[in-house]
Amino acid sequence: MSGVWVFKNGVVRLVENPGADSLDGSRQGSQGKRRVLVHTASNEVITSYAALEQKLSALGWERYYDDPDLLQFHKRSTVHLISLPKDFNKFKSMHMYDIVVKNRNVFEVRDM
Repeated sequence: MSGVWVFKNGVVRLVENPGADSLDGSRQGSQGKRRVLVHTASNEVITSYAALEQKLSALGWERYYDDPDLLQFHKRSTVHLISLPKDFNKFKSMHMYDIVVKNRNVFEVRDM
């Protein structure tokens, strides 16, 4: 991966083409490409939180029910917490990169 690492609101994410993404993670311009989270072992595109939860559970992540407005996962052996918006339609590339960073060699983000 190449690009620029951006730190905003306590989250670090990789911006592969700094001119194409705004800081809030939305796409600009008429490129029409969207990013997807892919489970590398199965080459499966994650299309729902149910599918994501299944993959994360297999890796030792547990649901964390502290905030009713977020979908959160915690791994007991680490201090990591994955926080996602309740609505899958608001699942942006910054959330995908957070999952990738905390699960090296298990997930990747691809342009579709």
